[in-house]
Amino acid sequence: FYYFIRLCLEKILLQCILQSRTLSGADAINALRPFYFAVHPDFFGQHPKEREVNENSLKRLNGYLENLQKPGFRSFKPTQLTFYVREREPNSSNVQESFSASGFRAVSFTLHTRDLLSTVLDILNSCSLSTEHIQSLNVNSQPDKDAKSTVNRPIKWDKTYYSFTGFKDPEEELEQAQRVETTLISWLDDNEASAIKKLKKSLPLRKELERLKFELSHQLQLSDIRWQRSWGIAHRCSQLHSLGRLVQQRPEILKNVKGRTVVFTDRSGMSAAGHIMLGTMDVHHHWTKIFERLPNYYKLQKRLLFLEDRISQLLGGIQVIYIEELQPLLTLEEYYETLDSFYNKLRDSRLPFHPRSLRGLQMILESDRYAPSLHESGHFTIPTVCDPATLQWFIFAKAQEARENLKRKEERMITEKELIDTSTEKFSLDRLYKEPSVSSAQMIDCCKRLLEESLPYLQGMHLCISHFYSVLQDGDLCIPWNWK
Repeated sequence: FYYFIRLCLEKILLQCILQSRTLSGADAINALRPFYFAVHPDFFGQHPKEREVNENSLKRLNGYLENLQKPGFRSFKPTQLTFYVREREPNSSNVQESFSASGFRAVSFTLHTRDLLSTVLDILNSCSLSTEHIQSLNVNSQPDKDAKSTVNRPIKWDKTYYSFTGFKDPEEELEQAQRVETTLISWLDDNEASAIKKLKKSLPLRKELERLKFELSHQLQLSDIRWQRSWGIAHRCSQLHSLGRLVQQRPEILKNVKGRTVVFTDRSGMSAAGHIMLGTMDVHHHWTKIFERLPNYYKLQKRLLFLEDRISQLLGGIQVIYIEELQPLLTLEEYYETLDSFYNKLRDSRLPFHPRSLRGLQMILESDRYAPSLHESGHFTIPTVCDPATLQWFIFAKAQEARENLKRKEERMITEKELIDTSTEKFSLDRLYKEPSVSSAQMIDCCKRLLEESLPYLQGMHLCISHFYSVLQDGDLCIPWNWK
């Protein structure tokens, strides 16, 4: 009975809200707190694949929410997102133990709403999360006089409601999680033994991985072999064994790979960066087709490079680049279509850029953005839908700042390498590296503070600078760059 009343109230009140209220950016963040708590990458430390999916989806979601708050936006591209949502045990009262053995479930949904409130509700409903707390948000409104007495009254469920129904109070959970503050020393104390045990167990496999990688690279004359995701060592060895078997069975199809980079990823093809992608879920038949198509891919790549050069000429010599760490993983065909569309738009607009006036500057193209921006690393991020006049004004206004950022980037990279070498030597680390999402400035700050500490725990370890604490399955220690 109480559950039925709750559903009725929720439906009526949310309908009133949709008709008369709009959320501010801060309200949207507060409303999505249960969602962030359920999908935040920090809680997926032992599951690198799921963590990376959530990280990438959160970036795209944040971009979508930012665009909704920009005045005058009318053109919205539907955005499909996938999240791994943590599952809860129905009768658990402890926040840290309230998730089932399976851990999480995958949820996919498409955002196509044009206001913050509808978007927030879509997200919460898609993930089967409660929307009750939205009723008590202090949102901007201009309700009718008749609705003022009911809609404007803040509603907040009493704590006894959660006790009686068994539902979790999202605010209470978040408060409990925030009270447990982890420090670097305490976390190392708790996790050193586990990391050492996993690392020792992984050492034979690490040697096997290096052997396989060296032999295949030498045999096929590859430039490099990489992995898109943080798969475990055993998984990587298995993938190399599969490639090795294909080399033995069909050596003739691999004659065109010389000098190329092979990337094991989620789908097969050629990437926008010109790397050969081998989907880890695909069988040898699919890989064979990719190797057979390489001559055609190389022809398309030449046309793509020509397009980049033509765009550069129309924009005063600015270099069009593709940055794997910052951009979505696009196939060669997808990236070519993006470049072609942008080139045709520029060619028709005939922007008056002086030849070679922007030489030395760099830009990347993004399909999911609507306004140009300047990255701290010095490159311009240009939306494919950007108005040519706006593009021209923005590049002219930010050109000098871009050159200064590029110069600082080079200086930071030198400083970063020096600090990594110094830290590796001081703590006798076997390896010190960072995740692509960690910037040079963040890595520099992290290393400087590490060097002020005495950390005997790290001797012989593999240390990854990330955004969360975790011990990976092969013994790598992950610590946040802004550790305390």
